[in-house]
Amino acid sequence: MRCPVAPAISDVTGVAPPACLSVERAPADRFVIALVGLAFEARIASGPGVVVICRNTESAVASSLDVALKRGCRSIISFGVAGGLAPHLRTGNWVVASSIIDAQQSRSTDRVWSEKILAMIPGAEHMPIAGVDYAVADPAAKRRMHVETGAVTVDMESHLVARLASTHGLSFAAVRVVIDPAHRAVPGAALAGMRPDGGMNIMAVMRELIAGPSQLSGLLRIAYDAYAARRALLRARRLLGPNFGMFGLSKA
Repeated sequence: MRCPVAPAISDVTGVAPPACLSVERAPADRFVIALVGLAFEARIASGPGVVVICRNTESAVASSLDVALKRGCRSIISFGVAGGLAPHLRTGNWVVASSIIDAQQSRSTDRVWSEKILAMIPGAEHMPIAGVDYAVADPAAKRRMHVETGAVTVDMESHLVARLASTHGLSFAAVRVVIDPAHRAVPGAALAGMRPDGGMNIMAVMRELIAGPSQLSGLLRIAYDAYAARRALLRARRLLGPNFGMFGLSKA
């Protein structure tokens, strides 16, 4: 089974995506599904005991998930970067979800798994994470979402993980690293460059910059933040090891 992530030389890592762990060769209790949104997140998440699915199209996610479920996989995790909502969080801070907020609905993550992840990532916060279908780029919108939901970060995959877990009876968790803090506005040029397959469309970014040159300083700031967040994400992934800490976990 391959990750549904297209090769993207314009991705921030600049390397080809790895093959996922073969579901057919792995015992069902020894691998976990990792749902990510960006190609570089897929590269970081990949490893022994992990099947990576990149959120590109609903059909691709469904078909990849179906294969894993048929083999007996019972665990799924949301992994990657997130926008900061709580004012105290800074770029590179780690958050392990205590719950996932999807619109007005809140679903608690697996307590035992989340506690193990917290023990494996010193300094990580255990707080609610919001999932949405759109990028939250404006600081005022971030502040409002934090006040209304209590979530400390927001991303575009965690709510999908919570829904899939609820539908299929899966254990689920979420680990996210802050990329843009609550006070930071995300330029339109950065959003325009996001491809559906999780890569970056450099030409789209350039067109936006030509149309609005004043975005350049903000774009450079986001690029710096992305580098710092990627380093923090790599460290978190190394600390979590194979299976994102799921293998051998006994339920309390």
